[in-house]
Amino acid sequence: MAKTLRLREEIPQEDKWKLEDIFASDEEWEKLLKETEKHISLAERFNGNLAKSTDLFIECMKWADKLGLYLEDLFTYARMRRDENNKIALYQGMTDRASMLSVQAGSALSFIVPEILAIPADRFDQLRKDPRMDIYDHFLENILRQKEHVLSPAEEKLLAEASELAAAPSTIFSMANDADLKIGNIKDEDGQEVELTKGNFIKYMESKDRTVRGDAFTTLYAAYGKQINSWAAMLNANIKADVFFTRARHYSSAIEGALDDDKVPVSVYNSLIESVHDFLPEFQRYIQLRKKVLGVDELHMYDIYVPFVPEMDTNISYEEAKLKVRDGLKPLGEEYLKVLDEGYNSGWIDIYENEGKTSGAYSWGTYSSHPYVLLNHQNTLDSLFTLAHEMGHALHSYFSNKNQVHLYAGYKIFVAEVASTLNESLVMRYLINTTSDDKMKAYLLNHYLEQFRGTVFRQTMFAEFEKEIHAAVEKNESLTAEYLSNIYRDLNLKYFGSDVVVDEQIDIEWARIPHFYNGFYVYKYATGFSAATALAQQIINEGQPAVKRYLDFLAGGGSDYPIELLRKAGVDMERPEPVRQTLRVFSELLDELEAIVVK
Repeated sequence: MAKTLRLREEIPQEDKWKLEDIFASDEEWEKLLKETEKHISLAERFNGNLAKSTDLFIECMKWADKLGLYLEDLFTYARMRRDENNKIALYQGMTDRASMLSVQAGSALSFIVPEILAIPADRFDQLRKDPRMDIYDHFLENILRQKEHVLSPAEEKLLAEASELAAAPSTIFSMANDADLKIGNIKDEDGQEVELTKGNFIKYMESKDRTVRGDAFTTLYAAYGKQINSWAAMLNANIKADVFFTRARHYSSAIEGALDDDKVPVSVYNSLIESVHDFLPEFQRYIQLRKKVLGVDELHMYDIYVPFVPEMDTNISYEEAKLKVRDGLKPLGEEYLKVLDEGYNSGWIDIYENEGKTSGAYSWGTYSSHPYVLLNHQNTLDSLFTLAHEMGHALHSYFSNKNQVHLYAGYKIFVAEVASTLNESLVMRYLINTTSDDKMKAYLLNHYLEQFRGTVFRQTMFAEFEKEIHAAVEKNESLTAEYLSNIYRDLNLKYFGSDVVVDEQIDIEWARIPHFYNGFYVYKYATGFSAATALAQQIINEGQPAVKRYLDFLAGGGSDYPIELLRKAGVDMERPEPVRQTLRVFSELLDELEAIVVK
């Protein structure tokens, strides 16, 4: 008889998160919803009046902040209740209502930034003389620094309306890729015919049966190849939209416009690519080791994902995972561990899978309560690292919320993955250093090196591809399927080197990457991983001084620009050293793995 998932009510209370810390009951949620509707209507008091007095300006900022807090509580509670069991109509409806209210609030708040930018400089200087305005310095500076890229109200209205049209290529890609694409069937390891999907593709690429891997590879790309000109037209239209908004907002390039939101210089992007290029011989050494251990005459692109160190039987209970994560994070000191224990023991975490529960894992929460973590723990090593990762996010939010006013509690995507990845790095190092079993050590090293491959090398190759295709459109070149495939093939040849057969099918991999519809985003994975690895190294080498800098970084939230927050922590992402230091760690780990598996 097949094993079925437990119902939500069958999960012990101590294994569930405590959403009552946000709202004691659904009735309390309803009360705040009604209060928020009334609060939104106060916009009329401020619209058109921000320049009149400092008192009115500050009152407006407090009104907007309170509205943000209310909406955060309403939407987070409703959505997390829904995530407990997506079949419950009540919470589906509450989530929809909170979402619609957020749209209504967004419209009510939309006057603030244009009105701030319209205040004459001399009048603005007068308003800011009041010491009560000091708290808004960073908020205002971030608005004012982009003033030259904000257009007239009429032009801004046109751009806002055009943005819906500009989203069409991404929407069409999503529908074609997720709803309409049928890939085909292959035979699995047992000779059974199975449907190949995007969801199970990697599973078959990791198969020990090389025929299964090869079939999965060719079948997937044959499916994309049938509509290759359509995929190219979608991507071409999307990049044209990026370039259109770039020119409309008077940026010199699409990459400059995309990075300006985080105030990240283009030199950071270019330096990442250059540093990774310098370490490509080390990446290729890793690929050569894969070829040697797999014992194949030719290493094909369908051999890249299969684990070349045998998987270990790691039956790790949740209680054991908690202890191992805590032990791995001891270098972060007692203050950090005290909060970690609070998270473990105070209703932050929803641990086990149940019928209807949202899959995967995340960290979320509200400023007015505490962070929460959704897990679906499976007694595996991956689940242990998921716990470390999500608690990294949770503690980042905890320290940020504790030390910042709500206005600055949220942090940018550029730094969001630093805390989670640093936790994984410290726990991984702890596990590697405390195992005496060479097979387990090799398994852990291979697992870690695969993170470098997927997060630093692969994402940087994607970032280089994005840079090239945007530059091409800026020179009025058309991104045909042939043009895109040629660029992508050249990059694969550059990154993988001569020890891999770069099969022709990989030339069209660009056609299936959804991140290319979110311009200049993927590089943040590589920079975040690099910053985390560099900070972890400092914590191990320096101890308390590095720990203090890191905790100050967590406490910084969004009170400064991401580059500045990381610089204060001890990592200057405007210099190549953090990325190069990370890549040196890759080389050292590779030396360790090579010494074990090549004897």
